[in-house]
Amino acid sequence: MVEIVRVIPPAVPEPPALPHNIEAEAALLGAMMLDNRIAEDVQVRLRSDHFFEPLHGRIYEAILKLVDRNMLATPVTLRPMFEGDVGMRELGGPAYLAQLTGSGAALIGARDFANQIYDLALLRALVGVGRGMVEGALDTSEEVDPKSQIEQAEVALYKVAEQGGEEGSVKSFAQATKMVIETASAALNSGGHVAGITSGFERLNSKIGGLHPSDLIILAGRPGMGKTSLATNIAFNAAVRYIRDQEDGIEPSVGAPVAFFSLEMSADQLAGRILSEQAEISSEQIRMGKMSHAEFTTFARAAQNLENLPLYIDDTPGLTIAALRTRARRLKRQRGIGVIIVDYLQLLQGSGKSSDANRVQEISEISRGLKTLAKELSVPVIALSQLSRAVEQRENKKPILSDLRESGSIEQDADMVWFVYREEYYLNLLSPKPASVEAGDSAVEVSAFEEWKIKMERAHNRAELIIAKQRHGSTGSIPLKFESRFTKFSDLADEYYTSPDYE
Repeated sequence: MVEIVRVIPPAVPEPPALPHNIEAEAALLGAMMLDNRIAEDVQVRLRSDHFFEPLHGRIYEAILKLVDRNMLATPVTLRPMFEGDVGMRELGGPAYLAQLTGSGAALIGARDFANQIYDLALLRALVGVGRGMVEGALDTSEEVDPKSQIEQAEVALYKVAEQGGEEGSVKSFAQATKMVIETASAALNSGGHVAGITSGFERLNSKIGGLHPSDLIILAGRPGMGKTSLATNIAFNAAVRYIRDQEDGIEPSVGAPVAFFSLEMSADQLAGRILSEQAEISSEQIRMGKMSHAEFTTFARAAQNLENLPLYIDDTPGLTIAALRTRARRLKRQRGIGVIIVDYLQLLQGSGKSSDANRVQEISEISRGLKTLAKELSVPVIALSQLSRAVEQRENKKPILSDLRESGSIEQDADMVWFVYREEYYLNLLSPKPASVEAGDSAVEVSAFEEWKIKMERAHNRAELIIAKQRHGSTGSIPLKFESRFTKFSDLADEYYTSPDYE
């Protein structure tokens, strides 16, 4: 008789315990209660959710609350806060607080304990990311999309690298209000009422308070209005201010390193435009070599002065929104960028899934992706955008929100929408110059010429930045000076605001 062989499944080993060190957590808490000054050092990096033992995290948070109120944090002062704590009761009640202070030797290595607790929390976060990647890669129940999974893994790994895990995204109201107070304090102490990153334009800063972290700003206009010029001016102003503040020892700076994703112009074209603006030599002269030796010397000196400018240009064509986000994260990690500029939104590509459907859905995906990037990296993102031709068909050429091209989601996702408008462009394009006034001309001809002349004088070298949407403030318009020869924007002189031309 044949005996049935029974295959005994191998015993499944228990999963390894997550990295932790309960003793180090207890020693750090004891040291903090013995010397509250330690809290000032460790709280910059260490959060309550970095503790493996939840009770230790609650004790740590309670110590920080008392220290923040300039109160003494000891087992005695902490005791009332843990009378009803279930976790504390399981360990013998509030007397556990006194046990933590039993070893004064922990004072010597308190900072080392804090570093180890932080490092172990990062390892646990990495384990979580790894498990999520494995589970996602093994799950074939839905449509397989490896690129999307890679993107999600990069997001998770970036959060671990920058914040110590995804759990840090939840903030208490106290933490949120503290951030608001810090922002208001920065605006008050800046002198120029700039709470975020400076745009370099005084009246624009006064209107919006600077470029704020997590904001998506849409800078839109018809071709020829100067969108790219204004964007490069803002990028240059922020980068230069960052260098000056570093040289002067000013912290925090209202400037920032800038990442410029140029999908339309090459890096050398963009750099040439910036050098043209700063050397005040037209791009045409530079391209065609129509410069005197003195002008070339000025041009070369401008290039030398700006060679260390923290402005990083990525001119890769045909970027997808996923690729742009990956590159932006890398620049944030490696270069510490504080502003992102995308020129321009309609040249970005969405994922294959949305682009196969229709262009409106693809643009919606791109605008949402840019807003998500702004929040994820906590930097302002300025995205340039084209306007529809509906502007050209109206008598009043000033753009409005409904002119945003291809998707209403652009307006919805944006925190601010700016329009660049130059009346001079339309006067030259659509209002040809009337015949000059000569003897014998009719009154109608003379009147037409004088009217055209007045319009041209008022519009010459003038631009208008229309703030059509602002979540955190009022809308309105800001007059700017536009030097077409150098494609450069600047603030108008104060005298303009008291002249009859200003309304």
